Amino acid sequence: MLKILTIEDDPVTAEEIASELQAHGYEVEIEHDGQSGLLKASSGKFDAITLDRMLPNLDGLSIVSQLRAQGINTPVLMISALSDVDERIRGLRAGGDDYLTKPFAVDEMAARLEVLLRRRQTPQLVITLQVADLTMNLMERSVLRGTEYIELKTTEFRLLEYMMRNSNQVLTRSMIFEAVWNYHFDPYTNLIEVHMTRLRKKINLPNLPALIHTVRGSGYLLGQQ
Repeated sequence: MLKILTIEDDPVTAEEIASELQAHGYEVEIEHDGQSGLLKASSGKFDAITLDRMLPNLDGLSIVSQLRAQGINTPVLMISALSDVDERIRGLRAGGDDYLTKPFAVDEMAARLEVLLRRRQTPQLVITLQVADLTMNLMERSVLRGTEYIELKTTEFRLLEYMMRNSNQVLTRSMIFEAVWNYHFDPYTNLIEVHMTRLRKKINLPNLPALIHTVRGSGYLLGQQ
């Protein structure tokens, strides 16, 4: 049975979430406090986490950021009453895998969680991706440019993986946003540009051919030109 951790300070909302997930066959544990929630989430024993944005003692952004810093990649569905675009971007940028705003339908919450779990459980048919001298090992979560190790954050790794799986193809901002952040594209966000700039600095090393290219007016491309 899959285990879900629900970190939610409102008892009524927490019970609604737990009841819905239990009806779908999940085992659910609840924490109402940020600090205790982080402690339990850090065990790594859960298959997914539903995480409230505003919590006593430690907020949701801090929790997901600390989990990712610890190397814990448990899928996290962030839930928040803060619905504006900037807040959604902050949640995703901190390491959240999806973002749901309050009030929400519990069946939609369960459906979003199923998507995150399905993505995690899908077996990787490929262990290694390679484009020119850029190599990504999906099992070890490592990236090399030639013989030089490149350290990437979680979102940077997902972004690069998507580009390598679709190398030598022009990828639009909309395609990248929906594939990497699993969210409907917002034309006003600069989230992609921020991450692409950081990734480009790490991948396009001095004295080596550039691999990440901007296709003006269209999007981005990874490959030799």
